[in-house]
Amino acid sequence: MSGTVLEKEAFVTIRKKLNRTQKQLAELLGVSLKAIHSYEQGWRKIPLHIERQLWFLIYQKKNQSGKKLQPCWERKSCEIKEECPAWEFQCGDMCWFVCGTKCDCTKDIDVRDKMEICRKCKILKTLLK
Repeated sequence: MSGTVLEKEAFVTIRKKLNRTQKQLAELLGVSLKAIHSYEQGWRKIPLHIERQLWFLIYQKKNQSGKKLQPCWERKSCEIKEECPAWEFQCGDMCWFVCGTKCDCTKDIDVRDKMEICRKCKILKTLLK
């Protein structure tokens, strides 16, 4: 994954990890089958709200397996966790989903820039393993 959007290969990987056909994923995301085709072929950029929904679904799937993911404040040895919404809402394994996090890398930036950074982070990448 690189650049400023979710790459088509990652989109396909997530769809397969969710064990969904293109049609089933379209229904799940509330988009047309043509949109799914376009995302997977790289003809259309994957909108941020669709990307975030995909990451949420793959997170839920992984969470159901009983594998508890280590929270971001432990993985990054955070010293200001008490100031962070990920800590406040105890969702340090979903820090990529929460706006306003206090990590040095994502502090005070908008959600589009945050997702670009989070795509490279080991916390989000763990979801694809």
